Amino acid sequence: MEKEKKSFIRELVETIVVVAFLVIVIRGFVGEPRWIPSASMRATLLEGDRVFIEKITTKHNFREIKRGDILVFYPPFTKLRPGLWAKFTRFVGLFDKNEAYIKRVVATEGEKFKIGSDAKTGRSVVYINGKQLKEDYLYDNATRECVEDMTCEGTVPKGMLLMLGDNRANSQDGRYWGFLPKDRVIGRAVFMFWPLNRLRIFTTPEY
Repeated sequence: MEKEKKSFIRELVETIVVVAFLVIVIRGFVGEPRWIPSASMRATLLEGDRVFIEKITTKHNFREIKRGDILVFYPPFTKLRPGLWAKFTRFVGLFDKNEAYIKRVVATEGEKFKIGSDAKTGRSVVYINGKQLKEDYLYDNATRECVEDMTCEGTVPKGMLLMLGDNRANSQDGRYWGFLPKDRVIGRAVFMFWPLNRLRIFTTPEY
């Protein structure tokens, strides 16, 4: 009986170790689930939605980040917590106390951009290299006017991205805090898995 008990405990410990190892590998190198805390990406993403983000193409450089990608990232104005434990929690996406945002890539490095609003509809209008983007995903509301201290025109620096929310009237995004360094990207949203009636795969828009 004692032998069977020890064998059971050993198998249980081995199973826990294997499962923990797989969780670390999958969450650190493949992807992880994330939930949506705000209305900044309406109507693409609603508060409480759950999405799966992949890290293979963005974090490990198997694919260039493209305009239209939806990314989860650490905003550039926050200081990431130091220490090995903090780095580990960021790697696996568990117990991480650093705040993360989710926005859409609107311009990539080297691109000239200008953000404004349509005189008739009040909706956000973005020009990339002089050409207006067709942004069918935008939430149907008015946008905030650009003022002098906002990042609404210029060229995206090397290694940077311009991130905006789909709900331009209610989004603290690149207009307010500038450009996002690529090394701050956590992953790219690839599909929504909750709620079940909103299951969908995210594809990069064709501009």
